[in-house]
Amino acid sequence: MSDSFYKSGEPVVDGKAPKGPIEDRWTTRKFEAKQVNPANKRKKKIIIIGTGLAGGSAGATLGEAGYHVQQFCFQDSPRRAHSIAAQGGINAAKNYRNDGDSVYRLFYETVKGGDFRSRESNVYRLADISRQIIDQCVAQGVPFAREYGGLLDNRSFGGTQVSRTFYARGQTGQQLLLGAYQALMRQVDAGNVELYPRHEMLDLIMEDGRARGVVVRNLIDGEIKHYTADAVVLASGGYGNVYFLSTNAMGSNVTASWRAHRHGALFANPCYTQIHPTCIPVSGDHQSKLTLMSESLRNDGRVWVPKKGGDTRRPSDIPEDERDYYLERIYPSFGNLVPRDIASRAAKNVCDEGRGVGPGGLGVYLDFADAIERLGRDKVEAKYGNLFEMYERITGENPYDTPMRIYPAVHYTMGGLWVDYDLESTIPGLFVIGEANFSDHGANRLGASALMQGLADGYFVLPNTINDYIARNALPPVDEKNIAAAEERVASRIEKFLSIDGDRSVDSFHRELGHIMWEYCGMERTEEGLRKALELIPALHEEFWKRVKVTGKGEELNQQLEKAGRVADFFELAELMVIDALHRTESCGGHFRAESQDEDGEAKRDDDNFGYVAAWEWAGEGEQPVLHKEDLNFEYVHPTQRSYK
Repeated sequence: MSDSFYKSGEPVVDGKAPKGPIEDRWTTRKFEAKQVNPANKRKKKIIIIGTGLAGGSAGATLGEAGYHVQQFCFQDSPRRAHSIAAQGGINAAKNYRNDGDSVYRLFYETVKGGDFRSRESNVYRLADISRQIIDQCVAQGVPFAREYGGLLDNRSFGGTQVSRTFYARGQTGQQLLLGAYQALMRQVDAGNVELYPRHEMLDLIMEDGRARGVVVRNLIDGEIKHYTADAVVLASGGYGNVYFLSTNAMGSNVTASWRAHRHGALFANPCYTQIHPTCIPVSGDHQSKLTLMSESLRNDGRVWVPKKGGDTRRPSDIPEDERDYYLERIYPSFGNLVPRDIASRAAKNVCDEGRGVGPGGLGVYLDFADAIERLGRDKVEAKYGNLFEMYERITGENPYDTPMRIYPAVHYTMGGLWVDYDLESTIPGLFVIGEANFSDHGANRLGASALMQGLADGYFVLPNTINDYIARNALPPVDEKNIAAAEERVASRIEKFLSIDGDRSVDSFHRELGHIMWEYCGMERTEEGLRKALELIPALHEEFWKRVKVTGKGEELNQQLEKAGRVADFFELAELMVIDALHRTESCGGHFRAESQDEDGEAKRDDDNFGYVAAWEWAGEGEQPVLHKEDLNFEYVHPTQRSYK
């Protein structure tokens, strides 16, 4: 039984969520929260890890509010955060198209899209705030696409039947990040924010059970330094790179969150990994990352494969009646705009049937011929031109003339550190925002909702809730002994990496770990496969600590040392992900158990036994993790079998 791999603990409860009508809860919480007067804010210090959309917007807003912010990123500039790679758009319930959209509809579709595994209170707040985000970004000068008359344009994304996605061509993440970056640098210039690029958080400073600071390494010269504060905010992104090949930036990692987890922050729903259906297929063993084609392409592109297996003809030579537009056939209501988890599994199924296209049969076509004929090439180019150019540069194929080839790949992670309604973790004083927390997406994130959550958390939620914590906790200076202990943990870990002097590279271990995770905890999981992974991962982890070779020294620029720390944390995370997937014997969202599917091959949930958040506690080296359950209550959106047909 899977419970032989973990222990059960006490339930975990979100004590911050207000009662009453859902539309009033956020207003109620903001009013009940204590405030910090402007003069006192100047005396309070907040540390933020990460400068993506969540971290950048939080730093800018808290700095403008008057707090003394110290902000860290491992990139050479905040503009290099992985948020810049988001292409397709950002959701908001503005109803500019007058097509029936509303805050409630966005709330409903987000809960449904997450397969009824998210909190209603958090999701409603997100939907409500979405409208303010667009106004904020327009005021910052974000160049959203506009219609001929000058109004902001919208397009559709997966999992919805209205047009609510605002976009800036295929560069939405970049433009939104530049808006947040400009606001952040204004606060840097004003002296309210101290910015530390090329610094990586390696441990959390704890005192009396609270988060009081961080230990960081300067990635240029290797210097280890500590910084203390009244509160710490993690905005360090997701953990998709545990699979080695993913759409994430190569530096994206789990270390900041995992260090906090080892100090007592619960890690929620780690098995919920999003497999994005619109990725350029793997081309060989030489690759170190994958490239995503925006989901927005599914607005006008039609997905298909040949009806017969083994058909190697050029797509232009395959007549219409020999093509299977399988998403349109299986899901006539939503067609090519079904949610990501459903589109990904459907692509896997047709490839497993032998009808895939391209090298190895691991691909399906995304065809724009109809859109070009209907709209004209100029209009298609205006909407998607940079994405088409990117595809042609990578593959050498012109998507105006021949269909794109796409295949699912690891993308976003819905799991993350557990937080309450205030976005505070189970460690007092440690707040977690954006993709680093688990709070809003359940078992599957709808497209264009990542940017929405990151900016909602950073611009609007955290700046209200962190006040309450700081106002209620007048904290003394941190004891030097606690600082020294944290620095010693970091120094000894670095020394350990450098002293092994093995015969295998860090990347070789990471690639092998990623292969295990993709094979046994990827798009489809089985009890047999997950148990196999729980044999392979610990064995490989043990070998890592014996055979890894980290060249160079700690007191210098040393990218092998950086990677070694990140991969060591990925090993521990991977084991927890597999345990979480093994214990959850239902299928839901991004977690598909082959043993739990209906007669049509769709995910089969088990609300009676698994209608909860799985929040895992670190129990120590070599100890079984402890499972704490947060029961999910649905007052407004009652769970039903998800259908997009």
